[in-house]
Amino acid sequence: MNETRNRRSVPDRARKRAVRALAAELGVAYSVAARLLAAQAAEAAESGPAGLPADEHRAWLFAAREQRTFHSRVRDTRTAAELPLGRAAHLARRFPPLRDLAGAGPLYHGEGRETLIAMLYAVLEHESPHLLPSPDELTWAAELGEETAVDIACRDLDRAARQLLDQGWQLWPRVDAALAAGEGLTEPRVRDAARVLGRELRSTSLRGAVGGARNILDALLAEAYDAALPPGAPVLVGERLGTVVGVCWEPAGPPGGYRVRFGADPAVHSVAVAEVRPATATEPEPVSG
Repeated sequence: MNETRNRRSVPDRARKRAVRALAAELGVAYSVAARLLAAQAAEAAESGPAGLPADEHRAWLFAAREQRTFHSRVRDTRTAAELPLGRAAHLARRFPPLRDLAGAGPLYHGEGRETLIAMLYAVLEHESPHLLPSPDELTWAAELGEETAVDIACRDLDRAARQLLDQGWQLWPRVDAALAAGEGLTEPRVRDAARVLGRELRSTSLRGAVGGARNILDALLAEAYDAALPPGAPVLVGERLGTVVGVCWEPAGPPGGYRVRFGADPAVHSVAVAEVRPATATEPEPVSG
């Protein structure tokens, strides 16, 4: 009984922290902040942001983000523009873990997903520095306080980072080489990040973070296209109800396909974009088998 009560108290503690943080940021009473977040979380929990399944705790996190002040948003976008560590931290917070609510397994999960994303950016800075936005462009975008402005500046870099995750075991020697090279540079930003990430690479197994990092970058890239669906989105393929668990990307442009799981079926199916449509509350109840 105590174990059950403790498990249930975790989301409640997170909710109270979110309310206190919002109240302090807006300078309003706790009760006012609670009502603001409750209204927004209830709306988000109906289908989740961008069509994601309902996850009450995740909905609270998204609701709290929507209530940020301009100064708070600028702090976030400044972090998002700091490569490689800041942007990775920003993305991990922006796309928090999604519990297994539809039989598709947990998404956006994995210990070390933030670290792995930072390593991807470090590899690209070492191998393909032409993909990096200029410091002036990043600074200008960050000061707007709109994360989409930073996303636009980093769109080529973000897509290349996502493509690195399809390299399999070949990714790790490239990470090792990039960090070793970075540790020998004189530029403090690159050198210090390489040292931090190098310690993580040598002390932590990050293979369990690949799926979560892939989900995060899929969701990030999908935001640039109105019809694109992020991991976690409920979909209909014919009359079968499924969940997007991955996105297939071409070198440029919108998604070329999706990876979908259907109910309790452990298999992941590759599905063409034309065969997928979002599942909405107005759809007739589909056959899930």
